[in-house]
Amino acid sequence: MSKFLIVGLGNIGEEYVNTRHNIGFDVVQAFVLKHGGKFSQERLAFKAEIKWKGKIFICILPTTYMNLSGRAFKYWAAKENILINNTLTIVDDLSLPIDTLRLRSSGTHAGHNGLRDIQAEMGTDNYPKLRFGIGNNYPKGRQVDFVLSRWKTDEIPVVKAKIEACIEIIENFASTGIERTMSMVNNIKFS
Repeated sequence: MSKFLIVGLGNIGEEYVNTRHNIGFDVVQAFVLKHGGKFSQERLAFKAEIKWKGKIFICILPTTYMNLSGRAFKYWAAKENILINNTLTIVDDLSLPIDTLRLRSSGTHAGHNGLRDIQAEMGTDNYPKLRFGIGNNYPKGRQVDFVLSRWKTDEIPVVKAKIEACIEIIENFASTGIERTMSMVNNIKFS
């Protein structure tokens, strides 16, 4: 059976639930829920194991807070013996509009502290990332407040549609590979 590590980035704690910065958690939780899985608290993360179409998905939500996500990523990739190409990290992206998802097989952290820590721990930026556009409609100097804010009412339908699409992206990533999945995903605009 092929094995995949699905990593949702976010922060633990009630104050972060349903915030833009926690969309990685939300996507992975939706994936696990769809496939009837359940999370348990394990070392450095909440973890769920999903079996689907001959594949095993180790799904984690790091409990290390965003800035130390690399510790959980590295630990679970090693513990489960998962190749870095079979990992998919789901993360919020301030530089992408809210109607956009972007799947890449590699790429820099682009200033995202969670990705920066994974890159530092793994010694490479050559691992797949699914970037969930959260927009950048905030006043100068208010970036932190914006990423830690909750979705506006008019944004929720787009966010829900993108979460549903992300579930399919995770499945396609494991079934057909990243190149084919990228060609299906990267030009879609959600409205």
